[in-house]
Amino acid sequence: MPSTLGIRQVPKGNLRPVSLRPGTVFLADCPARAAIEIISGKWAVVTLFALTDGPVRHGDLVELIGGVSRKVLTQTLRRLQDNGLIERRVYAEAPPRVEYGLTELGRTLEEPIRKLTEWARANGEAVAAFQEAAGEKDV
Repeated sequence: MPSTLGIRQVPKGNLRPVSLRPGTVFLADCPARAAIEIISGKWAVVTLFALTDGPVRHGDLVELIGGVSRKVLTQTLRRLQDNGLIERRVYAEAPPRVEYGLTELGRTLEEPIRKLTEWARANGEAVAAFQEAAGEKDV
């Protein structure tokens, strides 16, 4: 019997195991593929990481992240909100105050993002050196 990653929903409400055989884990309806598509945007992981210490206002996120435009940050926040990873809170104040924070589902990504950050710190110089060497070969 093949190993399974979990159960996925298929047409007509039937459930079947998801095989770990090569080429099957990242099928179109696979949860792993969907998760990767959600966080693969250029600013998604950075935005999620910026929210790990608590709710933040839009303008503060722009400053905290650095390099992201207000428009692109808004698009990123909406996409993350549409996927249940962050929540938008509007406070009835004058002027209105809006903050973004992680949902419980979004908090489940904290540890994987921290691990990825640790990997980047440990291996960033090696990746940069490789990219530089590859760039010199192309010249």
